[in-house]
Amino acid sequence: MALLTGKVAVITGAGRGIGREEALLLAKHGAKVVVNDLGGHFDGTGQSRSPAEDVVKEIRSAGGEAVANFESVTDFKAAKRILDCAIDNFGKLNIVVNNAGILRDRMMFNMSEEDWDAVVSVHLKGSFNVARHATAYWREQHKAGNVLNGRLINTSSDSGILGNAGQSNYGSAKAAVAAMAIIVDREMSRYGVTANAIAPIARSRLTVDATPQTAAGMAQRPGEWDAFTPAHVAPIVVWLASDDAKDVHGEVFRVGMGNVWLMRGWHTGAKVSKKGSMWEPAELGAKLKEELAKGVTKKESMGEVMGGGA
Repeated sequence: MALLTGKVAVITGAGRGIGREEALLLAKHGAKVVVNDLGGHFDGTGQSRSPAEDVVKEIRSAGGEAVANFESVTDFKAAKRILDCAIDNFGKLNIVVNNAGILRDRMMFNMSEEDWDAVVSVHLKGSFNVARHATAYWREQHKAGNVLNGRLINTSSDSGILGNAGQSNYGSAKAAVAAMAIIVDREMSRYGVTANAIAPIARSRLTVDATPQTAAGMAQRPGEWDAFTPAHVAPIVVWLASDDAKDVHGEVFRVGMGNVWLMRGWHTGAKVSKKGSMWEPAELGAKLKEELAKGVTKKESMGEVMGGGA
């Protein structure tokens, strides 16, 4: 069943890895696709037209419709041109997948201002730039009576929702884009728009090129099922982009290895109260240590999520 017939989608960072698989599957389900990719290296340097053009060729050879776009999401005006590419070529815009990303891993005490700014600029500012123009377009169209049922899907990460040493820039940005999806959904649901986020576990350009040790653990072994192929990520993106997911609002899904986890963010794990007088610091500390000792540790909780299982 084709879930996206008649829809028009923009996917940033769609030239390789996760974005490529998303673009191919969206097109297979009937969407007309703008394949956006600057074509840079994993650290954000350089550029090439080949990655986006190659994906467009794949889509067209399979009978789909697609165009390539090479703008950078870090530029506010260029981000609008990415969306205009969809409208100019296909007449409208229904789906936006914020997927573009880079890595510059460092421990906090070794991280340069440039490494921080570059990563945050692509992941957080880039997601904002694209979402800002998309939501303005969907709101204007809705007010004009043209209900497009917009779909915004942000790409978060385990580093953002669970934390990972050496990635304070990347993890902070990825936590923020998950929060952005939740907030945008609250702002845009009145216009028929949904906004959600995914946190993929997959072999990608970032894991393969930037983190060789991680890549080795994710490598496909001959004759074995490929648990870490980025193709496992694409189905939930197609579904979230479809009309069938019209009632899914502000959710974060961790996805990979054939599993999908519905994640829940900050929530109350325990509470201590005192009425009639103010806490003394030592007294408060003793009570909090009691509560911390009762529940599972953060490490145990992360281990449960990391351990697989649907």
